[in-house]
Amino acid sequence: MRVAEYVEFDGVGLAELVARGEVTPGEVEAAAREAARTVDPQLNAIVETWPADDAPAPGSAPLAGVPFLIKDIGVTMAGRRTELGSRLAAGNVAGADSALMRRFRRAGLVTFGRTATPEMAYSNTTEPVLYGATRNPWDPERSAGGSSGGAGAAVAAGVVPLAHATDAAGSIRIPAAYNGLFGLKPTRGRVSWGPDFDEMFNGLAVQGGVSRTVRDGAVLLDRMRGPEPGDPYHAPEPPRPYAEEVARPPGSLRIGVLAQAWGGRRTAAPVAGALFRTARLLESLGHHLVEVEVDLGVDWEEFLLANARQWTANLTASVDELAAAFDRPVDSSTLEPPVLASYHYGRRVSGAQLVTALAVRNRVARRLARYFDAYDVLLTPTVPELPVPLGTHAEGAEALDGLGWLRRLFDIGPFSAAFNVAGTPAMSVPLAADAETGLPIGMQFAAGYGYEGRLFRLAGQLERANPWSHRTPAVWAGNPAGS
Repeated sequence: MRVAEYVEFDGVGLAELVARGEVTPGEVEAAAREAARTVDPQLNAIVETWPADDAPAPGSAPLAGVPFLIKDIGVTMAGRRTELGSRLAAGNVAGADSALMRRFRRAGLVTFGRTATPEMAYSNTTEPVLYGATRNPWDPERSAGGSSGGAGAAVAAGVVPLAHATDAAGSIRIPAAYNGLFGLKPTRGRVSWGPDFDEMFNGLAVQGGVSRTVRDGAVLLDRMRGPEPGDPYHAPEPPRPYAEEVARPPGSLRIGVLAQAWGGRRTAAPVAGALFRTARLLESLGHHLVEVEVDLGVDWEEFLLANARQWTANLTASVDELAAAFDRPVDSSTLEPPVLASYHYGRRVSGAQLVTALAVRNRVARRLARYFDAYDVLLTPTVPELPVPLGTHAEGAEALDGLGWLRRLFDIGPFSAAFNVAGTPAMSVPLAADAETGLPIGMQFAAGYGYEGRLFRLAGQLERANPWSHRTPAVWAGNPAGS
């Protein structure tokens, strides 16, 4: 299978070819590896590849034989390194598959490598000291986003049609927007973190994926979702598989439009224009749109402080555990300045302050739930500006404390974190591109707790009305030189 042919198919399409016997899993995997060799020297999206040990029978699962990459955090694969993008965890080898890894195997995915993440997934651009910056395939001088930036760049460049990702404040949606992909953050409790964790960052972080098509995202989540024994809670089961929702009409939805972000960050003109065009598209499809202001139930400074305390307290516990496990110091030789500052900030967070932060989480969740009683969906830009140039995100970071670093993260991604706090699903859909630069612009759609099905129905309708698969980046495995 030639690379130029391989990149024309999404994951479901590749699995169908395998099931019909038109191509073998080995031939598909070889094409993926050739794609990686072609584009990754320009992107630095993939940390490591290895000989795949999965051999799914053709047709045995909906993604049987589809090449796949896992993120360097959030999932473990027996005998493979999981380094969290950090010198502190360098060389860490997983002793067993996590529950999610076992689900990836049962889905028929052929996992052959891991993608880059910023240190501890603690940034919304992927530029770790451990293995260097990941570049955006649309413009290699710009960020691929974070923390799932490696996954975003690899999928956008055609290495794999879909990849594992995680999201604690936008880490699926921001790379999806920066790289022109579909990415949905599921409801809290939709995908298990077991067996090593009951929840991550007190429920802020979730597991998911990024993909070039909506149906791939739906099929992947179908194979990921569901509780494991011992989970403290889980989201209600959907009435039907998400893969079926993609083709179903969403009906006429009540959609609120939030053009300007919480906290006062202004939306740049190209993104505001894309939001306007998206609103007109939605109206043409029969949806009812209203400009809204959405009250989070707390002011922005209180929201930031609560998140800083919650994030840093969890980070500190993880860092201490890693330092003890590897007998390494917690200092500038093992941690980057923003993470080290956040670690020290977290050490000063008291138990009472963490409980207060969790009370803020509850207030935000209750207030957004009331919004979703009145509206079916909330539309916002995914991010307020085009992808940022590499190197700018961490300028002056050595002077910031843990609260200051989080303020910077939320300034770049001010639309996304509220839905992690509330635990509700939200997706980025690549509906537009900047006329001047050609850079993709993602639109975020959020829904109430447990309503991923509504989002998949809407995303499927938008993909049919305004398809994006014909848009490919400058660094693309299917270019003639790489085929």
